[in-house]
Amino acid sequence: MKRLQRLMVGVAVVASVQLNAQTAQNAKMNTFISTLMKKMTLEEKLGQLNLPGAGDITTGQASNSDIAKKIKEGKVGGLFNIKSVAKIRDVQKVAVEQSRLKIPMIFGMDVIHGYQTVFPIPLGLSCTWDMQLIEQSARIAAIEASADGINWTFSPMVDIARDPRWGRVSEGNGEDAYLGSQIAKAMVHGYQGNDLSKNNTIMACVKHYALYGAAEAGRDYNTTDMSRVRMYNEYFPPYKAAVDAGVGSVMASFNEVDGVPATANKWLMTEVLRNQWKFGGFIVTDYTGINEMVDHGLGDLQTVSGRALAAGIDMDMVGEGFLTTLAKSLKEGKVTQAQIDAACRRILEAKYKLGLFDDPYRYCDEKRAATEIFTDAHRKIARNTAAQSFVLLKNSNNILPLKKAGTVALIGPLADARENMTGTWSVAADNTKSTTLLAGIKEVAGANAKILYAKGSNLDADSVLETNSTLFGKSLNRDRRPAAEILQEALAIANQSDVIVAALGESAEMSGEASSRTNIEIPAIQKELLAALLKTGKPVVLVLFTGRPLALKWEQENVPSILNVWFGGSEAGSAIADVLFGDANPSGKLSTTFPQNVGQVPLFYNHKNTGRPLEQGKWFSKFRSNYLDVSNDPLYPFGFGLSYTNFTYSDITLSSTSLKGAQTLKASVTVTNAGQVTGKEVVQLYIRDIVGTSTRPIKELKGFQKIELRAGESRTVTFNITPEDLKFYNYDLKYDWEAGDFTIMIGGNSRDVKGANVKWMK
Repeated sequence: MKRLQRLMVGVAVVASVQLNAQTAQNAKMNTFISTLMKKMTLEEKLGQLNLPGAGDITTGQASNSDIAKKIKEGKVGGLFNIKSVAKIRDVQKVAVEQSRLKIPMIFGMDVIHGYQTVFPIPLGLSCTWDMQLIEQSARIAAIEASADGINWTFSPMVDIARDPRWGRVSEGNGEDAYLGSQIAKAMVHGYQGNDLSKNNTIMACVKHYALYGAAEAGRDYNTTDMSRVRMYNEYFPPYKAAVDAGVGSVMASFNEVDGVPATANKWLMTEVLRNQWKFGGFIVTDYTGINEMVDHGLGDLQTVSGRALAAGIDMDMVGEGFLTTLAKSLKEGKVTQAQIDAACRRILEAKYKLGLFDDPYRYCDEKRAATEIFTDAHRKIARNTAAQSFVLLKNSNNILPLKKAGTVALIGPLADARENMTGTWSVAADNTKSTTLLAGIKEVAGANAKILYAKGSNLDADSVLETNSTLFGKSLNRDRRPAAEILQEALAIANQSDVIVAALGESAEMSGEASSRTNIEIPAIQKELLAALLKTGKPVVLVLFTGRPLALKWEQENVPSILNVWFGGSEAGSAIADVLFGDANPSGKLSTTFPQNVGQVPLFYNHKNTGRPLEQGKWFSKFRSNYLDVSNDPLYPFGFGLSYTNFTYSDITLSSTSLKGAQTLKASVTVTNAGQVTGKEVVQLYIRDIVGTSTRPIKELKGFQKIELRAGESRTVTFNITPEDLKFYNYDLKYDWEAGDFTIMIGGNSRDVKGANVKWMK
């Protein structure tokens, strides 16, 4: 006991020392910034709020660029979409040597899922359910980006998305608030580390605040409208998790909320973000977000700029409404000096925390740029991470893993599509260095296997749609031959093979920003190719590239093996081959529900019951909540993913079936690897609050553990559950838990779970 007491005293002393040091540091920062701001003119303060794009700045020409004049006049707070130490040093030099107050600039970029070493798209990363891997991917991205001069990233995107028609589902972490919150924290820690002033960390920017992923009709930039109960319980948690993790900045979303665009929504930006969640960093708009409020119908540029500032926006990306209108609004009494000063102070604080006032060139080390970007070590980690993001959806007759022998026919428009491997939002990638699936299979299969290749079809029969889906240098080099000729070439090699690997699905830019789709099936011409390959009678493995959940009912019914590989990054081809040939055992679990067809959308696991729920196990019952033409069931449920081995679960063991107050419930299962190879399993905990003062979901994810088991090995997995796990926002937006009956569920996905009931009283 005395030893424990001494330990507790020691911990308290350390915490007190750390708090005192932080208080002193904050006081020093406040004094520095207050002194600086007293010297600043109104124009210079407004300049700090201005974030233009870098444009075409070439090395050695920065002082003569169009933007240099504004920098010299103190009218630019930062730049984005500029990279390389040489360019950034040149531009920073203009700011700190040629402007009146020599205030350094901040440099941002969309470093979304890696820098030059590209990891799987965020939706794919989320399917690893491995917070250590996810944090490591952000850490590597920060190391590489900071080595190239960048100190601010517009990531992580944590928008909950339940409509796969929306293209930007690829950029987020899926449909679940709990999983999304864990990933938000991991990404922020990965980018920012524990000391933002270190030159290998970068400031994160959580986005898009708020509710951007709930756009009506799945159409990008569209209106969002929902109850505040749903906001707080289902959509807000990942943003708040990022704030609690210390994220340095927040980006406002394009959509409106309660009839007011987020960029002018004072309730969102000030009442919730600052007052309720105690966020102390700065808020930046999305690209021209202020200007776009004119089209929303809120007034002219001066009006919407004033409203944005009053709402709590600090930095204006690209639009320059703050720069060009706020002085006039101040003179007319439409904004206050205090509002301008508060925004300016937050920008300067961010620069101070990044260490830019101590050394404006701390991110401009050419040695780091030459040795820390796209390294062999980073690529190895990216390859392993990608392999763990893939989700095995079907594997009849254990077609996978393939043998490293015989003849393999690799067919499909994505089989040799180097530029598409990194996926959407890979702006810093050198796609000439990405590994194609064809190259990866040849490498991994080795000399004893013969690999044949044919394209088989174009991405889509419609050349215009294909062009719109292969922007940003990600062409699939459309084959101009007749479709029948391309198909016959593929069938000729298919008939020579022992097994067919069909690389089909979406191109990299078929999902992502401004890539909404009403048809979420594999393009028809590719389905025709797949049907023809199946008719050969050879075993077919569908390697599915996608940035969203697709409707795959026909494929599930007809194709023996389906491996969903998302877009795996710069090492995608090798990672896919690792899984295909069994060098890696797939362990990915879906973070989004896959519907049977688009008519079921939106479809998500943690829905609520209606007053007329369909009886379990039934397809249709008149006067019940169901469809005439398809069951309510998803094609693949949230949390689903197969392995090359099989895992079995024991019944749940509870430490008690009756609890009171702040007691802890221990819920345990024994998981056994009943197969022949080592594998990883994500053990998932779900809870149902059976009766509440407000309606509650049929189940909610409340915990998970990813474990690795050897063949035949068993392990007991225990979850510690407290009343904190039972809390929710009720009708009055009070965050609390309610006494009563609960069902505890544990399993390998949201559908296949073991259950046990407990009573928990206050």
